[in-house]
Parts: sequence; structure tokens; C-alpha cells
Amino acid sequence: MSIDRRTTLAGLSGLASALAWPHLAFAQAGGTLEQVKERGSLRVGVTQAPPWFSKDPKTGEWSSGVGVSLGKAMAASLGARFEPVEVSWGTAIAALQGNKIDIMFMMDATPERAQAVDFPPTPLLYYSLAVLARDDLATARWSDLNKPGVRISVPQGSSMDRFLSEHVAQASIQRYPGNSEAIAAFQAGRADAVCLFHPPLLAARQRLGIGKIVVPTPALSQPSSAALRKGDKAFLDWVDNAFATYYKSGQTQRWYEEFLVGFGLDPKAAPPVTKLGS
Repeated sequence: MSIDRRTTLAGLSGLASALAWPHLAFAQAGGTLEQVKERGSLRVGVTQAPPWFSKDPKTGEWSSGVGVSLGKAMAASLGARFEPVEVSWGTAIAALQGNKIDIMFMMDATPERAQAVDFPPTPLLYYSLAVLARDDLATARWSDLNKPGVRISVPQGSSMDRFLSEHVAQASIQRYPGNSEAIAAFQAGRADAVCLFHPPLLAARQRLGIGKIVVPTPALSQPSSAALRKGDKAFLDWVDNAFATYYKSGQTQRWYEEFLVGFGLDPKAAPPVTKLGS
């Protein structure tokens, strides 16, 4: 599937207009929206996790990924700049509570997290839990992995960690600060499999050139969201409107496909991250 950047830019122009209404709320809201206006930047939590966030090793800039594209578009619609702030999946909520970041994309809305942060009702996108495993490892079912001696790496404090802890507890679960460290453990042979959601594993498999990607059964497909500071209704409503606008227009899927193409992957070979028309 080719990506027509002119169409994308034209679409973003229209989407920016659709999201412009929050400017009217700035004067009335003293929360995140007002802070973004005063500071001139939208602080987005980032962690090395393609295709969501990807840092250019040559420039040190967070230059690509769905979360980067989304953050830049949302910041622009507020007349602000995109300000990436490095965190980990396990420290993102504390960063929100400490007012170090304004939003963290790709955080799943679990009941435990919802006690500490807010999530917009509209999903950001959908994905399935998967593993990148040794070619000779039995992975058809989660029960195949739920055995002593099977080593599985996973980002600590993530939804993947929570799932493995509840359903694959007999395996040797190795917890790492983020996606890149968990993938590195698999690459080095310290883990038999790495457990992430399907899209990041596509990028990892393309880069490493080893292993097989499997969605074990029963398949776990779920929506992802974004975490926000608790109690800021004006910002929550604005983010919810933004997610709905990007999702329904197909822009969320286009950002995902753009990353895949840039990474040398064929979007047609990857499951979509939206359920439009389903």
C-alpha cells in the first residue's frame, strides 16, 4: 500500500481545523491546556518502542513512530511544539502525576491504572498480544509457554507483564525497563521469546532477522489508549475528540502504515490497527 504524503498533509490540515476548538477553552481552563499555551509545548512521554516511538540514533531526535506523529499533530493543533520527554512504561504514570509530561500514548486503560490516571473513552488503536520466539519453540497456545524453563522477556510494568504474570506464571519471566531491552535479551539468547503487542514485533523481526512472530491462542486483542493526569476534564475531552477525529478519518492507520513503509515493511502484510468498516 503506497502512502500519498500530499493526501496525508491535506488531511492533517483539515484535522487541525477540526481540533481547533480547544483554543476557546484555554481562557477558562487552568489545567493542562492552559499550561501548554503558557509553556508553548505539549510534553509527550516517549520510550524507544517502534512503531510507537523511534529515536534517530544519528541525531538523537524522536523522529518517527505513531506516537511521535500523533504528538506533533496534536501539539500543532494547539499552536504549540512537540516536546518529547523520555520515560519508561513503568515510570510514565509517576511522570504524569509529577507534572513531568502531559500525555503518554500507548498505555492500556487497566482498572489499576485508572485509579491513578485518566483515559479518554475513545480508543487510540487496536492490537493483539504476540511473541517473537525461537523457531523451534512451541508457541501455538499460551499454555505452550506456561512451562518452567521457558524464558520470556517483557517490559516491566507493562500490560504484557501483567498478562504473563497472570496467565503464564510458570514460565521464567524476565522483566526489563523497556521494549528495546526486552528485545535485546531475546537477540542475545538470554530469552527464548519476547512478548509484546504485534506491531512492535514486526519492526523487531525486520531488524533482527531471526525468530518467528506468533499470536498464541486464545488471542488477546484489545484497544490501546493514552494516560492523562487525573481530574482534568477539559484536556480529557479534547484528547478524546482528537482520538476520534484521527481514528475515524483513517489518519491513525495512515501514520502506522507510514512507519511500516519507512521501516521497509509492507503494510499489506500487517494487521490493521483500526477496525473501520468492521
